[in-house]
Amino acid sequence: MSLRLGDTAPDFEQDSSLGTIKFHEWAGDSWVVLFSHPADFTPVCTTELGLTAKLKPEFDKRNVKAIALSVDPAELHKTWIKDIEETQKTVVGFPIIADADKKVAALYDMIHPEQSATATVRSLFVIDPKKKIRLSITYPMSTGRNFDEVLRVIDALQLSDAYTVATPGNWRDGDDVIIPLSVQDPELIKQKYPKGYTAQRAYLRVTPQPNK
Repeated sequence: MSLRLGDTAPDFEQDSSLGTIKFHEWAGDSWVVLFSHPADFTPVCTTELGLTAKLKPEFDKRNVKAIALSVDPAELHKTWIKDIEETQKTVVGFPIIADADKKVAALYDMIHPEQSATATVRSLFVIDPKKKIRLSITYPMSTGRNFDEVLRVIDALQLSDAYTVATPGNWRDGDDVIIPLSVQDPELIKQKYPKGYTAQRAYLRVTPQPNK
């Protein structure tokens, strides 16, 4: 099964390091970062999970919950968490799905046979409160993820949803944004962007304001 942007994230019930997870129920009204790991105790995964734990204040500010996945069992996850906390100097407060039967990995197309027939690649999904997939990134098994980019995209998605804007390449929070092509009416533009806007190089730069 191949998931595309805008698809509803598949629901599931699976064991985890924090007990049974009913995914949609657990997600509630939050945004979710769901990301997979080839196996417990691998060095790259250990750094990623430590980094995710340290980013909890940033995720909290954005109403984001993190949830990881590995095809190893829950008891091994719990042992791994102790190792992560010791080596990465942090506290892992989010669940790690124990996908021993690979049910979730199959739902989210996380196993790529040309990489490994048994372990997941480094898939990452950003899922909004309506349970829609808004971002998907797949990294090779040997390469750690860039969580600064994940936060940047979440910022852009949340800004776009709130203010009807688009973001240019390399955009960061606080930079100019773009009036999307779907907004053409001059009066509507004045209403939506009361702080003003400027035409430059075939796009309009605005300072966003809340929708009226």
